[in-house]
Amino acid sequence: MTTAADLPSWAALAAALLLALGATVVLIGALGLLRLRTFYQRIHGPAITITLGAGGVLLASMVVFTAAQSRPVVHEAIIGAFLLATAPVVSMLIMRAAVYRDLRARKGESGATAGEVYSIGSEES
Repeated sequence: MTTAADLPSWAALAAALLLALGATVVLIGALGLLRLRTFYQRIHGPAITITLGAGGVLLASMVVFTAAQSRPVVHEAIIGAFLLATAPVVSMLIMRAAVYRDLRARKGESGATAGEVYSIGSEES
């Protein structure tokens, strides 16, 4: 088993830079959650953070284990592909659920039909 002391300096530097980049993206996404006011504004921070921040961490892991084992290690690519495929879909479903919830709340308040609620919402903008 290779220890951190046996890791080549190029791999340690690349991993450190990728981890710092990933952590910075995650921090920016977390600050977006705190700073932005509405749900629809807040959903964008995590949607971007999941793919970019996790990508930096996964690439750092690939570099470290490839250098440590002296062979290509691409297990993290499967995790990255899964994140790239599912994160946008989950974000879209959460946003659609929020829109549906808001439309139902407006319909309940005004007694209007769904088509009327949509036209009322578009006129307010």
